[in-house]
Parts: sequence; C-alpha cells; structure tokens
Amino acid sequence: MQRKSLVSDECPIARSLERVGEWWSILIMRDALHGLRRFDEFSRSLGIAPNMLTRRLNALVEAGMLERRAYSERPPRYEYVPTAKGEDFRMVLMSLVAWGNRHYAEEGTSVELVARDTGQPVQPVMASAEGQVVPLDQCTLQAGPAASTGMRERLAPLAIKR
Repeated sequence: MQRKSLVSDECPIARSLERVGEWWSILIMRDALHGLRRFDEFSRSLGIAPNMLTRRLNALVEAGMLERRAYSERPPRYEYVPTAKGEDFRMVLMSLVAWGNRHYAEEGTSVELVARDTGQPVQPVMASAEGQVVPLDQCTLQAGPAASTGMRERLAPLAIKR
C-alpha cells in the first residue's frame, strides 16, 4: 500500500508537519527564535551531527522558515535568521511548552512561559479576530473557501449548528 504524500493533503497540520515536524527542525527553530544564528551555535546547543544539521537548516530555508545570510566571504560563512513565517512558529513552540509543562513535567517545570514585562506566567489562548478570548472547548474546525469536497465531507460532523 503506497502512502499518500502529506504535502498533497489539504490538512494544514499535515502540511505543517511535512515542513517542520521533524525533531531536529523544531529544536533548530526553537534556538533560532532564541537568537542563535550560526552553524556552530546550533551545533553546540543541540549536539547534532554536522551532516544532519546541514540538511535540516537547508530544509528550513527551503520551507521559508529561515533565511540564509552571508556574514563572511573568506571563508564563506552564513547565519540563519528567522523569516516572518519562522517568527509565526513561535506560537507553536510556546503552545508546546505549555502542553509539555502541563502533561510531562512530573518533577516540576524547567521552563516557564511568562510575560516579558511582568514575569507573570501566561498560557496560550484562542482569540477572535477582535481579540476576545474564546475557550478552546468552544472552538471547532470548518471547511474553508478552498476546501475540496472530500475535506468538506471530513469536516461535516464538526459543522456549526446555526
């Protein structure tokens, strides 16, 4: 049985995982969003094999998450800077921190999500376009304008009753 490519799937989760769902990619993005920029910085932080780091950095550049910028011509050296798309990934990482702390920190939290100006703990939340907080259990998925018939059928059981 041949596995269907995740990229061809309409599901935004599948599309996203195809680009950043690999362990090292997520940790590289974590480090890049915390200010690491250079190959040797990522290598030291992660303890990742150089060939794997090269592949993952190239994939993140290709996915538009990082931009590769030269900082030295002799020898040629590059830094990797988060793009706007990469910056948007911060919310995903912050949600993983909150979820991991809630479910997998039996010994206590080692990293907390806090407001920069007050240091007060915060939690990721869902909000309407107007900024009104919407409880997660009050959120659902619905087919978007570009959804195929198959996607509409898949999401039909979740349809909002109006």
